[in-house]
This record gives sequence, structure tokens and C-alpha cells, in this order.
Amino acid sequence: MALSYNKLWKLLIDKQMKKKDLQNSAKVSAGLITKLGKNAPVTTKALIKICYALQCDIGDVMEIVPDEEKLKPESETLKGR
Repeated sequence: MALSYNKLWKLLIDKQMKKKDLQNSAKVSAGLITKLGKNAPVTTKALIKICYALQCDIGDVMEIVPDEEKLKPESETLKGR
């Protein structure tokens, strides 16, 4: 399973905010914003700061998505073996 923060970026667009605005309002580092852009794991504490700043729930900023490998039909997965 993988993380996706696409919901966060859509929420920022809806609120007419830039990543820098989020960084300042949530009081998080530029490095954290970079991690989010790469769909890398971040601490729950950081996500809570973001949710508090945006007045939303954690499900509004992230989701867990299946890995691409798991989306392939089994026959394609076995071809590489």
C-alpha cells in the first residue's frame, strides 16, 4: 500500500492556497512539504498540524492507495518470474 496526498493539493486549490501558505499557517518545514509532494510518509503530528491549519479531517488530506504491482492482473505479475 502507498500513501497519496493528492487530496491535500486539491484542497489547497479549493482554498486558493499555495504550498508556502500551508507551510506558514501549519508551521511546518519546507522539507515536510517536499515529502508530501513525493507521497512520502510523514509523522501524525505533522498531519495534525496541517489538518488544524486547514480545518479539516485527516481523510481530507491523504489516502492509502494500492501499489501499482497489486493492480496488475495476476497473469502479468507471473510473466516477470
